[in-house]
Amino acid sequence: MARADFGQRTSTAMARRRVRIPDGHRDVTKTRIAWYVPAVFTPEAIVAERGAEETPMARRCRERLPAVPFSVVDDRRDFQATIAGDFATAKRRLLLAPHRGSFLEHCPAGTRGLACCNLLLMNLASNCPMDCGYCFLQEYLANSVALTAYVNPEAALAEVAQVLDRHTDRHFRIGTGELADSLALDPLTGLSAELVPFFAARPNALLELKTKTDAIEGLLTLDPKERVVVAWSLSPPAAVALAEHDTASIPARLAAARRVVAAGYKVGVHLDPLIEHEGWEEGYCDLVAALVAAVPANRLAWVSMGALRFSPGLRTKVRSRFPGTPLLAGEQVPSADGKWRDFQPLRVDMYRRVRRFVEAALPGVPLYLCMETPEVWQRVFGTPPPSEQALGARLAIR
Repeated sequence: MARADFGQRTSTAMARRRVRIPDGHRDVTKTRIAWYVPAVFTPEAIVAERGAEETPMARRCRERLPAVPFSVVDDRRDFQATIAGDFATAKRRLLLAPHRGSFLEHCPAGTRGLACCNLLLMNLASNCPMDCGYCFLQEYLANSVALTAYVNPEAALAEVAQVLDRHTDRHFRIGTGELADSLALDPLTGLSAELVPFFAARPNALLELKTKTDAIEGLLTLDPKERVVVAWSLSPPAAVALAEHDTASIPARLAAARRVVAAGYKVGVHLDPLIEHEGWEEGYCDLVAALVAAVPANRLAWVSMGALRFSPGLRTKVRSRFPGTPLLAGEQVPSADGKWRDFQPLRVDMYRRVRRFVEAALPGVPLYLCMETPEVWQRVFGTPPPSEQALGARLAIR
């Protein structure tokens, strides 16, 4: 198996915008979530840039996948040239190489004109073995598509330590799920065994591991000491079938969430993007109910909501890779940041309805919008958004 297969693999078949789900799979609240067997992504080949082949991460990958062909190239660009422009092929081969430059950056939600939660990003990998139809990486990584795990995480943690030590009076929320899924490669790289103890010892930082997988085995024997949040992107089953190809099913994700809570972690939830489909309101209502059944409210760190959004270049990529996709069939208009989003009245309506579900089921759990304008925030919540410092601090001390 070369493609990601996390828990119960979701269908890659594309459907009309109004998606129907068989009755047995529509209500996630009635689905048993303890039956699944976590699966591990198995690449077709592992390629190391010379100098990386004897790093601890490379040795772990070889030990855990002894049957997968392993080779060394003098320069990563030679390997990248063999898969240039082939985004799907790139997802099936794993490149091991050091990261060059800074690991830390500010979340792009800080774009002028958008409300921001002040998240910092630590880039420890690039690309993802899953294949979500709306993923911005299809465009963003167009010139460097290789699925890459960076073999020098110690350099990243040293960079983080400098920031934390320099600002001991501040609280930071740091995520690893921007350019790659935080856990998709963890069964191979074993990276969580380095990240969790580091952040567990840092009182002024909170690590967010964001995923659409159920690859949580590496977390279960570690003590996060309330400094690590495992966050899942969640969508109704209809939306998963429509757009989130090769990801763990919703029952598998919720089963994994239940297990990490039992191991001492808090859980974050991202209802992002909200996707309109037939029965979407019922779908999100059922999804929130299933979340409540799996995760106690006092172990939920936050819930975010975001709209389906595409840059002009991403729209072109999506049309090319997923011809006829209904993801682009809605009434979408350009926004202040240049991205195309669903028409504002539609997304405000969706936000308001899903907000009611979340606040009724999970009172007191922080709920915020991701990559939205202050105007939309005002219309959804009835108040202006907090400053990025205030919202960031509120989330960082969860």
